[in-house]
Amino acid sequence: MGGKAEDFGLKKQGGAGPKMGGGEGIRLESSAPQNQSVHMDIQVFANELIIFDLSQSGSYNARSFFNNFSVFMFQNHKNLLSGAVLALGLALGVLPAGALAQPQKHGGTLHWIVTPEPASFIPLTTTAGGSTELGPKVVEGLLTYDFKLQPIAQLATAWEVSPDGLQYTFTLRQGVQWHDGKPFTAADVAYSIQTLKTVHPRGRVTFANISQIETPNAHTVRLILSKPAPYLLAALAAAESPIVPKHLYEGKDVASNELNNAPIGTGPFVFKEWVRGSHVRLERNPNYWDKPKPYLDAIVARFIPEAASRAAALESGEIQLANKAIPLSDVERFRKLPNVLVEITPWPYVGDHQQIYFNFEFAPFKKREVRQAVAQSINIAAFAKTIWFGHGVISASPIGKAEVRYHNDAIRHYPYDVKAAEALLDKAGYPRAADGTRFKVRILYNPFQDRRAADFLRQSLQRVGIAGEIEALDFATYVTRVYTDRAFDIVLENLTNLFDPTVGVQRVFWSKNFKIGLPFSNAPHYVNAEVDRLLEGAAAEPDEARRRNLFLRFQQVLHDDVASIELGANPNVTVVDRRLKDYALTAEGTRGSFANTYFDKP
Repeated sequence: MGGKAEDFGLKKQGGAGPKMGGGEGIRLESSAPQNQSVHMDIQVFANELIIFDLSQSGSYNARSFFNNFSVFMFQNHKNLLSGAVLALGLALGVLPAGALAQPQKHGGTLHWIVTPEPASFIPLTTTAGGSTELGPKVVEGLLTYDFKLQPIAQLATAWEVSPDGLQYTFTLRQGVQWHDGKPFTAADVAYSIQTLKTVHPRGRVTFANISQIETPNAHTVRLILSKPAPYLLAALAAAESPIVPKHLYEGKDVASNELNNAPIGTGPFVFKEWVRGSHVRLERNPNYWDKPKPYLDAIVARFIPEAASRAAALESGEIQLANKAIPLSDVERFRKLPNVLVEITPWPYVGDHQQIYFNFEFAPFKKREVRQAVAQSINIAAFAKTIWFGHGVISASPIGKAEVRYHNDAIRHYPYDVKAAEALLDKAGYPRAADGTRFKVRILYNPFQDRRAADFLRQSLQRVGIAGEIEALDFATYVTRVYTDRAFDIVLENLTNLFDPTVGVQRVFWSKNFKIGLPFSNAPHYVNAEVDRLLEGAAAEPDEARRRNLFLRFQQVLHDDVASIELGANPNVTVVDRRLKDYALTAEGTRGSFANTYFDKP
């Protein structure tokens, strides 16, 4: 295959690829047969050449090569350009002699830690961790997403959004069967979206603007909106918006349907058993629509509550994959083990983020000076080094740095200054009493945060005369105490940014989202008319540039008001057996399907 690099539109670029860390690569653009556009990112990490298709247009062409998302690894490559040309040859169907991609291998059982054990298997009526990991292996979504959050075909093979943003038309994949043998159709999609709009914690917002769902034929779904929802196309992954079988759900109570815990889906794996407190077993779907996938024979998801036991199982090889399962203090030790890899990789669809929220009904925190004093009492750099062992990504904004489209990088944390914090508290009318205490606060923390984070906060507050009492609670009790009982003064939360700020960030600061008993909502009871205006504007703004400006302004208003103390992206640590390949090819990470996952050695 001849030609020069410039003939293929090669452009050098920086940035992070789908694997851990940053890197430099080249962007490859050319024209494929049938006027099909091919866009690929080529990245280099740890002596591997990684190529992934990012083909995308207004109406996605599902015929793009290798199911619209392919990754090839060339070990110890010596010439990046030759690899790029090889990739183009694959895309155009012209394979140079002797150039073969490494074949995936069938067989093997993946033993995988999921923590914590969820209450429900599929994320239909819940957004809790565990469900979002397990569900997508069995029950699929319309789309999945690359690391730039561009959509990739799954149950939908093509989609088109009208210029006014009020119609979304999806062409569905044909020949797909539910695990009980019934055909998958548009009726299943229409039922699922309407159900998600009613029962899913975030679906109530995501699908709120849908006024009508049309199914003109068995393989077409048209969503009619009352006003634009620019975040909608990003909300259709299995972990967020699972598609369930209408014929098995209709006429039954959704919340209590036994299929929530023993699902029948269209995905690469079939549910076999759930032994509570022990494990879930899934087996290969022999009738999967994307043959020859999946490559694994089975998946056993283990529930191991003790961190030390999880670490031991990974170290011995008993377990081959786990995310956020080992203490951060163990990361460097695990990096030296010969049988595992440690990857600290942000997954854009999840958008890890941690923060400190005030209860605005607690009298001292109604005063901005007090909130700023708390902010200035915390040494964020020391926090990241001590609690995150230097592996996290600090962000002063509620829209973290991983969300490059909307993050306001001009915002910085208030400087750590104990004397300035003390002066602000004095000015606010909270002098130290005889015992040195100004007032007391109840500190709660989400169990997904490290207890040491709460200890760090308590010690920081103590320096400026605020006495903190920490309450350690299990997850269910924590959710009730914060979102129903509202029995807290300051809380360390773990609310992910998700795939779009309207879905992941608005929920906390939008005054209309304060509702007693609604988990992961506006627990601070924050009310700011300007913030409401900016959030509501961004939620319905179809113009990307204007939407970005609204979010940038929103972040600045929050910062000026000291509405919260943002910590940033906590480390997303994954431990994986070196034999295991392609476990996280999409932006969802381990919340993906595992259809591509395989062992390269027995």
